Amino acid sequence: MDRVVEEHVRDASVEPTSPRGDGSAGAPDAREQIQRLIAAARAAREHAYAPYSGYRVGAAALASDGALFTGSNVENASYGLTLCAERVAVAKAVAAGHRPLEAVAIVAEGKAAPCGACRQFLAEFGENLRVYAVGVEDESPVRCWKLSDLLPHSFRLE
Repeated sequence: MDRVVEEHVRDASVEPTSPRGDGSAGAPDAREQIQRLIAAARAAREHAYAPYSGYRVGAAALASDGALFTGSNVENASYGLTLCAERVAVAKAVAAGHRPLEAVAIVAEGKAAPCGACRQFLAEFGENLRVYAVGVEDESPVRCWKLSDLLPHSFRLE
């Protein structure tokens, strides 16, 4: 992933563009919005239901109107029924009528990134969607991708 951007949250110097990825300058409010998104994902992680793997993930989705929606992973004894945090957050946004989406943040241990199913799910809501990932430690670097870089050939019915 040579396009990964790694910078420290502590310095508030996250992705230098707007969450939209439209190339606009990283204005303080854009950076604050990204920090707010990551903080919401971090808080959502506390509600993860992960009795089988112990791997807790929190996510937050940012709608174009500024609304935030959070989700955490929800495991199931029938592993295929497990819900990833990203899909929970996005489903909540869509169910509440908040589209389009601009960004999604995930917080998990290690260098997490959306799984393949989540990448395809997110692609339904925009290939220019920004995806931010950060570890649980306060000084973890923020990694950022444009969804089309994570999933360059998403499945489409068109």
